Amino acid sequence: MTHFQEKQITKSKLRRAIHKHLLTIGFAKNGKEYYIPGRLTKQKIRNLHECSRMERLEGRKGFIEKYGSTLLEKFANGSEIDPRQISPELIEVTSGTIESELFQFATLLWSVPVSSGFGRRMRYLVRDRQNGKLIGIFALGDPVFNLSARDQWIGWTSEDRKDRLIHVMDAYIVGAVPPYSQLIGGKLIASLMASTEVKNAYEKKYLCRTSIISGKKKRARLVLITTTSALGRSSLYNRLSLPGEIRFSRIGTTKGYGHFQLSGEVFDLMRCYLQQHHHPYASGHEFGKGPNWRFRVSRVALKDIGFVGNHFLKHGIEREVYALPLANNWKDILNGHQKRIRSCTLPASEISEYCLQRWIIPRSQRDSAYSQFNRDKILQCLLNGGPPAKW
Repeated sequence: MTHFQEKQITKSKLRRAIHKHLLTIGFAKNGKEYYIPGRLTKQKIRNLHECSRMERLEGRKGFIEKYGSTLLEKFANGSEIDPRQISPELIEVTSGTIESELFQFATLLWSVPVSSGFGRRMRYLVRDRQNGKLIGIFALGDPVFNLSARDQWIGWTSEDRKDRLIHVMDAYIVGAVPPYSQLIGGKLIASLMASTEVKNAYEKKYLCRTSIISGKKKRARLVLITTTSALGRSSLYNRLSLPGEIRFSRIGTTKGYGHFQLSGEVFDLMRCYLQQHHHPYASGHEFGKGPNWRFRVSRVALKDIGFVGNHFLKHGIEREVYALPLANNWKDILNGHQKRIRSCTLPASEISEYCLQRWIIPRSQRDSAYSQFNRDKILQCLLNGGPPAKW
């Protein structure tokens, strides 16, 4: 597992390690409670994730050194982009390919470390046909089972959710890479999730697949995509809409619970502690063994060492929850009132042209800084602990 496996992890040692780690990443303590002091800005959220991001970069250093120079050629210099000629191409990622390596490399640019997804999963590169360079990436995966903002917005009972969550996917990675990010390329990437091509690919892949957990064959039809902001209030999804009925709707916020503040070596310590006590959660991370394995490991370990309640898992960072319906009758489908879906997706070409005229070309005319971007900055930043908040 880790080098901790050879050592005895006592309750007091684990408590001290958790205390030290929380103070190191930016939490403060008041009595028995830990909290984030001061105003919760986007930069403060980035800072809170800095430790786990650096750990991730260190863990991927060998990958970066081996493949970085080759993969860097897939990114554009600003001088290689003519905003009026941008022509996005959707490429679904298959494991074990150069596209998969490029996708992994691009995720290292996020200031908040991203999940690798679980269960059903679809990953996409968005490439510019004009130069063959990467514009951005997005990934859809199984949604969390319990998300109160989503369930209340849909009007779901627990049985409704159990039967029809198969029609929902969660966008757990969405964004443009530099220099396209400087041209508001993130809105293009997010909008392309509403393309007919993505919907069709999902149904081809999952329409008649048997569920791992229930063992039942379900007719999975994609009618709703959910996503959450990474840094509090979202500038990416806020008021993002396309022609017709396609729009991102803000449907609420998360409750500020999670485990990112207990990541890295602290999580390894908790897992080793559970393993020493022969707890099944120590190795129970295979899909189908229940929701959010890391959350369960953290909760059980914390309780066992005397940290009662969930306040250690309440980091207080509320993330906005957005929903993107892909059918005019999405609510009736998800509530079981109708079966025939009236899709409202658009071809990727129409979405791309709209985004170019609405955001990308106007930004290029207002600000030409993108044209000065040198892709060598990407590799330098990753090897030296980047990326910066702004390129």
